[in-house]
Amino acid sequence: MNAQTQTRSIQTQSGRIEVLIDQALKPRGLALIAHPHPLFGGSNQNKVVQTLARAFLEQGYDTWRPNSRGVGASEGVFDEGRGETEDFLDLLQVAQSHYPGLGSAQQSLALAGFSFGSFVASMAYQRLESIALTADHLVLVGPAVSRFPMPQVPQQSVVIHGEDDEVVALSDVMAWARPLDVPVLVFPHTSHFFHGRLPLLKQRVSQSLAGDRPA
Repeated sequence: MNAQTQTRSIQTQSGRIEVLIDQALKPRGLALIAHPHPLFGGSNQNKVVQTLARAFLEQGYDTWRPNSRGVGASEGVFDEGRGETEDFLDLLQVAQSHYPGLGSAQQSLALAGFSFGSFVASMAYQRLESIALTADHLVLVGPAVSRFPMPQVPQQSVVIHGEDDEVVALSDVMAWARPLDVPVLVFPHTSHFFHGRLPLLKQRVSQSLAGDRPA
């Protein structure tokens, strides 16, 4: 994403995972960001994923962007979200050794994902308690609710979707969000990949994170 982006290979229980890492000047925490479907070209270099990373960096978060199984230098093969969720949780456990107090008021944790990555981030969010973590933010962009069994998410989740999404219909997202009473921010005249709308996406995500930032 920039000259300071580091590439690391991190060992998980299933194999090594390639992770792009960007560090904030004065980090307030860590954001782990999941990319779209790996069998359709999804990777940690995806433009929406990069945009999410920029928004988190702007608000003082270090960002980790893993390549899921079989993508780039990551080992393994696609596992329909199950193994990818396990890897996400493994990476968070590794992160705990680098960020003492992760998930506390002193070291905030955020999970985010785009499309298929929203499914992975949501599933991992549900299981944070199993690794003794809590997250302050869950940011879901273009959630793939019609393609994967998206779990329940808390009302304070940030959910953003394009009005003209050609991959996941807005009506399906609303049908998922309505019984959860989760607000959905709809970008008018916007496709699944947010073509021409990435600056606005960055602005809206950054604003959502700025609300609870210490003065």
